[in-house]
Amino acid sequence: MADGKSKSNLPPLSLHVPEPKFRPGDEVDYSDIEIQKAGEQARPDISAKPAEMHDLAYDLIRVLDDDHKAVGPWNPNLDDDTLLRMLKTMAQVRAFDDRLHRQQRQGKTSFYMKSTGEEATSVAAAMALDKEDMCFPSYRQQGILFARGYPMVEMVNQIFSNREDKLKGRQLPIMYSSRELNFFTVSGNLTTQYPQAVGWAMASASKGDSRIAAVWCGEGSTAEGDFHAAMTFATVYNAPVIMNIVNNQWAISSFSGFAGAERTTFAARGVGYGIASLRVDGNDPLAVYAATQWAAERARTNQGPTVIEHFTYRADAHSTSDDPTAYRSAQEREEWPLGDPIMRLKRHLIQRGVWSIEQQEEMDQQCLEAVKVAVKEAAKNGILGHGLHQPFETMFQDVFEEMPWHLREQADQANKEREIKWPDAEAPK
Repeated sequence: MADGKSKSNLPPLSLHVPEPKFRPGDEVDYSDIEIQKAGEQARPDISAKPAEMHDLAYDLIRVLDDDHKAVGPWNPNLDDDTLLRMLKTMAQVRAFDDRLHRQQRQGKTSFYMKSTGEEATSVAAAMALDKEDMCFPSYRQQGILFARGYPMVEMVNQIFSNREDKLKGRQLPIMYSSRELNFFTVSGNLTTQYPQAVGWAMASASKGDSRIAAVWCGEGSTAEGDFHAAMTFATVYNAPVIMNIVNNQWAISSFSGFAGAERTTFAARGVGYGIASLRVDGNDPLAVYAATQWAAERARTNQGPTVIEHFTYRADAHSTSDDPTAYRSAQEREEWPLGDPIMRLKRHLIQRGVWSIEQQEEMDQQCLEAVKVAVKEAAKNGILGHGLHQPFETMFQDVFEEMPWHLREQADQANKEREIKWPDAEAPK
């Protein structure tokens, strides 16, 4: 040792490896999760300094109480029609997810991801934004498209990668894109959308525009370098952006502890950057709406970025390539203390006297029928492996505004080889 003294009396160093609390077959006990009482969280003025609201990064903003009433300063006071539209949109997303998951199991597409239990984090958030605001989703925010009126048949075309797929079969199923609805292309590379969203927001501000950006990622993705690069640019340039972290407790088969959940909240990521940060009950649609509306007002009035952690639970598998029974207890979904977002909003509307169980059942059936119609219509354009795909030539198109010589040369060569392999009379159309 440098000082010549031995430190042999010290215990050996040890490495901490995060371990989920419950494994398959375990009894589930969520009593250690602190669930704050609805309505008790203060709502700061939109011009408040981030340093004045640190407690909201560790609290849990809630609006719906145990009696299904909307209470407290975060209550957005939405009218019945808006709440009913929110409920129907979330129900439509769930019906779509269930049906398209079944299509994958039947071999009609290669891949699918459901958002079961997380519908509020996209639907309620999207409804609180202006339709001109730019959304940079992760791969479980299909609810944004539903909230903005994107046709289901177009979504199914993309999932089936058929001849009417607007992305021409170039994206993995469920990685949608819609320029018209300000829905940035879903990226399979996690968190790449974070710096893109902040850059877009900076550009909007530099042009003197009024549009803001909103971006989503899972809690596991906050461990990515892109996340922290985006946070730095957002705080330095006061970018008008809402940075959503959907903490659904699991990043594929790795629980949230591997991203730092054992140490602090994910909303606390923003505190270290000097960004206004909120931790929200992600299964409370009214709380999600209110937090997003508050953050949007801040961004639109040059008060800067906001981090929102949506504390929720991934009720189903990560994707059709995943089997959650191999790594988590089957009781987790049933025991999750914050309930189900659709059920909670339904009970709130029943409590308000504008809805009933019978109306819910009728609406659920209507949602299912609408999905069936969309799937049937899209299937006419082809399903996986049945030949009704994009024309061969499209693989060379839409890469450059004008096709460069080397791509044109490759296209000509490929066409010649295709003609040799398949005489004109036999070539597939």
